[in-house]
Amino acid sequence: MGAQFQHDHIVHFYHLHALDWVDVVNALKADPKKTAALADNVSNAPWGGTVYYKQVAQRLQTFVDSGQLGPFTNGYWGHPAYKLPPEANLMAAAHYIEALRLQAKCVRMHAIFGAKNPHLQTLAVGGVTCVKDLTPDRIAEFLYVWQETQDFIEKVYIPDLLAVASFYKDWGAIGGTTNFHAWGEFPLSDKEPESLLMPRGVILNRDLKGVKMARQQQVTEHVARSWYKGKKDRHPFEGETVPEHGDYKTNGRYSWLKAPRYEGASCEVGPLARVLVAYAKGDKATQQVVNKTLADLNIPVGALFSTLGRTAARGLETVVIGQAMPGWVNELVANLKKGNDKTYTTWKMRDGLGYGLNDVPRGSLGHWVQIEKGKIKNYQYVVPSTWNLGPRDAKGTMGPVEEALIGTPVADPKRPLEVLRTVHSFDPCISCAVHVIDPDSNQVYKVRVT
Repeated sequence: MGAQFQHDHIVHFYHLHALDWVDVVNALKADPKKTAALADNVSNAPWGGTVYYKQVAQRLQTFVDSGQLGPFTNGYWGHPAYKLPPEANLMAAAHYIEALRLQAKCVRMHAIFGAKNPHLQTLAVGGVTCVKDLTPDRIAEFLYVWQETQDFIEKVYIPDLLAVASFYKDWGAIGGTTNFHAWGEFPLSDKEPESLLMPRGVILNRDLKGVKMARQQQVTEHVARSWYKGKKDRHPFEGETVPEHGDYKTNGRYSWLKAPRYEGASCEVGPLARVLVAYAKGDKATQQVVNKTLADLNIPVGALFSTLGRTAARGLETVVIGQAMPGWVNELVANLKKGNDKTYTTWKMRDGLGYGLNDVPRGSLGHWVQIEKGKIKNYQYVVPSTWNLGPRDAKGTMGPVEEALIGTPVADPKRPLEVLRTVHSFDPCISCAVHVIDPDSNQVYKVRVT
């Protein structure tokens, strides 16, 4: 799970979000020598130098000259909201390419114990399926890849994050939300949630001093503004998912997503929520990296409630989680040496209600199940992107992304780069909530989404 956080956050920052801040085409104006000097001053990367950045610039130029920009095709290049100088853009573009190489290695950690990425196949009811992978060679391979990944995070990712953020401090007051929720992740003992590395909690009205325990009984899902039957808000144990599509009405129903609420409040979930809860609860590792970042950027704690804070939190929790991983591997090795290599416990299906709460890279994930006569009668889950991108409820309370976009300055409405910055900072995954059909002709449409 730790490896998944490392991989997910590296890919998000460099390949899904960085180009909202980095003008790749502008990088062609950079002086490779000045770029090398900047990179040496910013990060401790194992590659660099004038020749290296000259070669990167030439590769980018080849892309542009060919007219086939590949992964850079849909960018709003030359947009007035871009603030990085050419040399910083070239450095970031180079690290984008290096991150592509690194993530391909990082994913090997998932393969060692989890079989594949992103949908790990190691977990099974009763235990895990990786018993034959618990060997010294496989564990050593895991640690080798972890070390390379963690070095990249601390020596390249975080320095890049700080360098880019220093040009966009105004975004410390843009794209914020009000309430934050985290189920927490990484139990360090059998006592859960007390032992979670990333603790469980909820923060309402940005009150860090008032952080309290998050309880599953307080979760409800609302469908008054969604294309589902009924209007009643329900706890997931009583949840229904009965589609009923209608017209798109901004003052009525307009989304396939439900609207999760905690004690009736719309809550942001994800890296920022986890970091804020950990910070508020006094987690020393989290407080250390957060306070250092605030000091380095010379910004107040309040700047965390923003698009800038959300983007920074993703990188900072990657450091904390990555630093904890060797200890977990050592614990595994110690247990194996004691002969504790059992990976499966027999089980029997029982009637009743059950739930599972954890945090994945995108945020809070909860599963609720009802079993009757040995079979699943009802199964509901509330996923991160539903929390973040859900619509308004019957009272008109906006979802987190809707709230975050209010007041966003947009320099060019035809090229809403600023809107993308905030939306992408949540790392949305809503393909299951987007359905495009023509009921009259059954025609297939090709829709280009930037």
